[in-house]
Parts: sequence; structure tokens; C-alpha cells
Amino acid sequence: MRLLDRAFDVSVTPVARAEHSEQTLRGVERFVFHEARLLDERRFADWLALWADDGRYWVPRFHGQADPFGQISLFWEDRMLREVRVRRLEHARSWSQQPPTRSCRVLGNLGIEGLDAAGHLIVRSAFHLTEWRDAQRHLAGTVFHKLAATEAGGWQIVLKRVDLVNCDDIFGGLEVFI
Repeated sequence: MRLLDRAFDVSVTPVARAEHSEQTLRGVERFVFHEARLLDERRFADWLALWADDGRYWVPRFHGQADPFGQISLFWEDRMLREVRVRRLEHARSWSQQPPTRSCRVLGNLGIEGLDAAGHLIVRSAFHLTEWRDAQRHLAGTVFHKLAATEAGGWQIVLKRVDLVNCDDIFGGLEVFI
């Protein structure tokens, strides 16, 4: 699947209700919290394994941005771009990671919003991220995950959309995944 494939559904507005049990909600919470922990611990290979092959990572540049095609985004990455960024972050001579970025995220208000047209679960949560590399920076916003159920009973990320509160700010290098 191509990165600029306009048929990829980036909408996070549910088209159907998601009937789910308390057990499903707890499983989704564990999955999203686990993803955040992997990023904070810089376990990027394990994090990459959470994604569907055609999954997309998107951080819009503007509030209410409808898609990544008509306007620039802070990030719009497919599998290949995520893997390239991980290799760069982990490379011993990556000057932008000397010292390595450290982060700590707090997630809350997690809930299942509904289903998209393909039947993927749309999950919404709020986050606060503190990041340090020579200086401390604080980011906050809303994260939308579109999750596909796996045959093993787990989840895979089809879309991760991060809407930063200050998305239209001027940023120094955003190195690690939000």
C-alpha cells in the first residue's frame, strides 16, 4: 500500500457503535498502556511489532485537519518510514540522539468511541508527554488508535493519530514517536 493512497481511511469519526464487554475495554486499555510503555522504554522493535502491515502513524499540523494529503503534517508515516526512523534513532552515531531522548507519558480518559467503516475499533485517549534531551519539553493532546483484532485475540494498530494541543507551534526537532 502506498503512503499517498487516498483510499486509506484516516477518519476517526465512528460509523457504528462498538458493543464491547468490560473485558474488551480492559484488553484495549492494557494494549494502549503497553504501547506507551514500549515508547518510553525505547523498545522500538517491540513497538513496531504492534502495527498492522499497512498501518499509518499521523500527527496533523493543524487543528481539525481532515487528512494528511491536502496539507502538510508533522508526521505521516507508513511501515517503511517508521522502520527507517527507528534505525536512525538507534544508530550509535545519530547526533540527534546524543544524549538519547528520554520520555514519560501519562494516558487517561481512555474510551472506545466506536467502529470505522472497516470494523476497526476507534479508541480515544488523552496524553501528557514529558520529553528530555538537553532540555525538557512538554507535549499534550488526544490520541486516536484504530485497532484491528488479531486471530490470537490481541490487537494491531491500523492508525495512530496524535492531535497535539499546540500542533501549530514552532517545534524543535521532534525525534521520537509521540
